[in-house]
Amino acid sequence: MSDIQMLIDMGFPKEKAERALEVTNNKGVEQAMEWLLAHADEPLPPASTAAAASAAGDSSSSTAAGGATTEPSTEEGAAAAEEPVAKSLKCDECGKLFKSQEEVEFHAAKTEHSSFSESTEEKKPLTEEEKKAQLALLEEKMRRKRQEREENEKKEAMERERLRIKSGKDMLEARRKMEEQEMKKLMDQRKREKLESQQARDRVRAQIEADRAARKAKESGEPAAVSPTSTAPVSSPPPAAANPTSTTTTTTPTKPAEAKSYTTAKIAIRMMNGTQLVQTFQAGEQLAAVRLFVQLKMESVDAAFGLMTNFPKKVFTAEEYEMPLDKLGLVPNAVLIVTKAP
Repeated sequence: MSDIQMLIDMGFPKEKAERALEVTNNKGVEQAMEWLLAHADEPLPPASTAAAASAAGDSSSSTAAGGATTEPSTEEGAAAAEEPVAKSLKCDECGKLFKSQEEVEFHAAKTEHSSFSESTEEKKPLTEEEKKAQLALLEEKMRRKRQEREENEKKEAMERERLRIKSGKDMLEARRKMEEQEMKKLMDQRKREKLESQQARDRVRAQIEADRAARKAKESGEPAAVSPTSTAPVSSPPPAAANPTSTTTTTTPTKPAEAKSYTTAKIAIRMMNGTQLVQTFQAGEQLAAVRLFVQLKMESVDAAFGLMTNFPKKVFTAEEYEMPLDKLGLVPNAVLIVTKAP
């Protein structure tokens, strides 16, 4: 708020406020206010000068007219002398007196009073005690305004701090939910792996039982029961040669080694602080899943890092993070090293 606006809010006319700031060289509201209180009963110099000039012009015009004008009669002069002269303007609603039209307009805008009339009462100049009291009142108003401004600033600062804390809590809650979802995903994955491992052990156990039953049946001379997991039937050997003394050696054809198909990848991850994590992933999962797992285990979620292998040394690129683990040669086992981002 400008100095002139503060003076107007305190009840001073705009012209006097401007004059006070001009006389005090715009050194502040307090000096301007002291000048206004000290010269409260003095009219503004421009207004008085204009009035004097106007009066001089009227007198000269009347003198120049000379004989053209007629002197008022004695009765008219006496009536004019007896007619009361308005010395101030009065508010009919609150009874306050004002010296100028500007003060009336300011009072009407401030109090919304609309009834004013001329008064023969003269607005008395302020005494020293009244000036001091008004100055104290104005200082109290300024002090309250400063106090209100400081309280508003404190409230705004507290509101900003509350919003900052709320934003931090929201971020922590979002991070916690994301970690819970990732942990749930990892737990479901481990359950599936345990179930698949259990099923594989059951199949191996059933095969062992079937082989054991077949051996017992063979030793006792009973026909062996065909197990559901038995392999293809063995072809009968070719007939022996006519010479009974000759012996023939038959060779059983060997089955070609079947390529194993792995469904999981056990990844050992060496962190930058020297710790090592071991986690099992699906062979078809992307390398980005390993990166997300490492990111959740790091102190800062936003930290930039990369992944590489040591033997052979290979730093994975952004395109390779979208490739599955089996295509990158990380199945069934692999060791990855966490490196700083280039």
